[in-house]
Formats: sequence, C-alpha cells, structure tokens
Amino acid sequence: MSENDAGVQAEQSPKHMARVIGITVAAAVGGLLFGFDTAVINGAVDSIQADFGLSASVLGFTVAITLLGCAAGAWFAGGLADRWGRKKVMVAAALLFAVNSVGSAYAFSEWDLMAWRLVGGLAIGIASVIVPGYIAEIAPSKWRGGLASVQQLAITVGIFAALLSDASLASAAGGAGEEFWWGLSAWRWMLLVGVVPAVVYGVLALIIPESPQFLIRAGRDDEAARVLSRVAGVRDTAGKITSIRESFQREDRASYRDLRGPALGLQPILWVGITIAALQQLVGINAIFYYSTTLWKSVGFSESDSFTTSVITSVINVAMTFVAIFFVDRIGRRKLLLIGSVGMAIGLLAATLAFFQAEGTGEDIALPGAWGPIALVGANLFVIFFAATWGPVMWVTLGEMFPNRIRSIALGVATMVNWVFNFIVTLTFPWVSENLGLWTMYAAFTVFAVLSFVFVRTRLPEFAGKDLEDNAELASTS
Repeated sequence: MSENDAGVQAEQSPKHMARVIGITVAAAVGGLLFGFDTAVINGAVDSIQADFGLSASVLGFTVAITLLGCAAGAWFAGGLADRWGRKKVMVAAALLFAVNSVGSAYAFSEWDLMAWRLVGGLAIGIASVIVPGYIAEIAPSKWRGGLASVQQLAITVGIFAALLSDASLASAAGGAGEEFWWGLSAWRWMLLVGVVPAVVYGVLALIIPESPQFLIRAGRDDEAARVLSRVAGVRDTAGKITSIRESFQREDRASYRDLRGPALGLQPILWVGITIAALQQLVGINAIFYYSTTLWKSVGFSESDSFTTSVITSVINVAMTFVAIFFVDRIGRRKLLLIGSVGMAIGLLAATLAFFQAEGTGEDIALPGAWGPIALVGANLFVIFFAATWGPVMWVTLGEMFPNRIRSIALGVATMVNWVFNFIVTLTFPWVSENLGLWTMYAAFTVFAVLSFVFVRTRLPEFAGKDLEDNAELASTS
C-alpha cells in the first residue's frame, strides 16, 4: 500500500528533502565510527605486537575480538532501541566509542587492550543496528533506499579516514612506534583520535528527532506528528499515525518470542534477513580487505606500497557507493543485488583461476605471467560490484524488510549473524589459505556469490517504494 493509497499525502518539498538529508547524515556518523573503529587498528598492529611482545596468534585474536563485541552489541541493540528509544541508544554507542578510544590508547597490556576492543565492538555492533533502522523509519518511502545507503557511504568514509589518520600520524612521528605528543606513541594516538568523531556523534544524536515509530509505541503521538510533518512532509499525520499503530498488531513492546514462527522455529522473513546478512560476509569482502597485502605482494607490489593500495581500494569503495545511492530507488533492491552477485562471481572466479596457478606457499607466493594482473583485475572487479550493490543494499534491505513490531529486534538478530560470519571468515581465511591454498578460499567465495544470486532471485521480495507499514504480512508469507 503506497502513501497515496492510504490517503496519507506527503509534501516532499525541497525543504523536507534538505531536512531529512541532514538528519540522515547526522545519524550516519554512527556508520562513520563503525568504519573508523574497524579499520583504525590496521596502522597500529605492528607496533602493538612489538610493544607487548605478542605472538601472531594472540595478535590475531586481539584484532578479531572486536568482531565478537560487534555480534554481542548487535544482539542487544534492538531490544534497547525499543526500550530506551533510538536516540538514547545512539548516545550510548557514542559514549562506548569514546571510552574505547581512550582505554585502548592507554592500554598497559594485551589483555587490557582486548577488553577495550571488546567495548569498541559493542559500540560498532549497536551502531550497525540502530543506524539503518532509524534511517528507514525517519525517511519517506520515495527516498528511503538512497538515504539508507548513506550509512554504507559513511562506513567507507570512516575506513578511509582511519587509514589517512594512521598514515599521517605515523609520518609525523617518524613511525607508528615512535613517541609523539604528551609522551604517547603514535600508534596510541591513532586509537585516541577516535574520541573526536565519537563526541560529534553523541552531540548530533541529542539534536536529531526521535523515530516516529518509537514515539507512537510510547504513546507520544503529538511528538510523532511533528516529526512526520517536519521531516517526511506528511500532511495527514493522524492517518499516518493510525497506519503505523495498526502495523504494530499489539501495543506492548516486542520480545524475542515474537520472532518464533513456522519456518524451523522462526518467522520466514527473519530467515530471509539472516541469509542475506550471512551471504554478504560469505562472499569474502572483509577477508579480502583484511588480508589484501598477500594479493598485492603476489602481483609485484612491495610491502611499503600496501598503504597506497589500501587507500585506492577504499577510494573505490567510497566512489562506488554513490552508484547504489543513485540507483537503489530507481531500479530496486533486487536488481541491484542480482547485478552485484553476477559481477562479484566473475571477479572472484578470475581471482580463483589466477591463484590456482600460484607458485610458492604462505606469504611467499607469486603468480606467473599474466595471472598476476588477472588476479588484480578480478579482486578490484569484485570490490567494485560489492561496493555498488551488496555493501550498501544489504543494509538498506535489512533496515526496511521487517514488520514494524519486530523491526528492531529482528534487525539486531540479522546484524549479529552478519558479524558472526565476519568473525568466522576472518579467522578461517589465513588457515585455509596456508594449508589448502589461497585459490581454495577464493573458490568458496565464488560459490557463495553464485548462491547469493540464486537466493535473491528466488526468496527476496522487492521493498522499493513501499511504506514500512506494508511489511506486516511478510512475517508469515515470505
């Protein structure tokens, strides 16, 4: 049912467009922190290992433990958002981001650093749930896909900002392990600088309006009407409020029991969301980002060029996200995801064939003849298609696909699954690459890219142009 069908007219003037864009950008600072805190450790890893005398396995777990915190934060975020409201949870996430930055910068041992990185993971997990859900609820349906894609843009900008910040501080200090201001090593400043965007996020979270869905459930209809009128340009606010309230089915707060259903114990639409979330990681995007040095070295780059190649990849990531912002509402979520699956599969297949020809073992591998350039082109083709489609559109889809009543907790569960598979892929990639060959891992990613096409084609409905209230029947029919 569209807004017009429901008798709920939306003005959608340039004034409202500017207002909703401003609110979206403010909320998406959480995504920027998500990307920044995920990537900022990269420039500090070697110095952390040297300062604390860590083995490779302990260092790897110190880096990966953040992902466990992300999964935990995502699991609890939905329930907290329904209990406290979206704004308060954003402020809580900002506080956790700031505390993590300070604690990590002043860590006195690896165990202390692990604890603070776990706190940072909680913040990232919360932000990864609350931002897409909030944007989906605040944005008019006509613009929702493009606005929700701003979160992924913010994540990619955050990754780029972290890499740039790391490089600048290392260069200014003469090395990441060298002493810088106030007697702190440069690598500690790399982690401490995250306080600045965390404070900005906290302030912005206090300024933006609360989600109308939360306000209506809390019985604050007058406030909800003001938000709907000022932000979304809704003229018949009373009709819109009635439509939203009816979509809740019950007035009491949703619980995890409401996720139960006939499909292996869960609501069918939740399985769709969980699968989409898992597939986004199983195509291997984060493994390729985290372990890209091996690829670049195998095609002739020196280790000193790794920052340059990482920046190039992050710039591609940022640039291609604009493709999703422009097209996601014009051609729909399903078509973009299907196009992305095909492009990713082709790129990954090229990399698989190239690494099947690899000579050597471990990090000491080389690709003979033309196979090096083929691997490089394949990997970048994969990044291009992922960044333009599955990167942002998965978050858009998760933010809008669940019925109003269970959106927050269902989004939390699906996002937790995304982080769990991120952790699994990140940990298994080095072992599989070392013992079975890098081509084996890329072959597995290729298979999952093909499966992602099949799943979207057969199981994912199209959500473009629909009001969130239209999703109520999906809990039982998907």
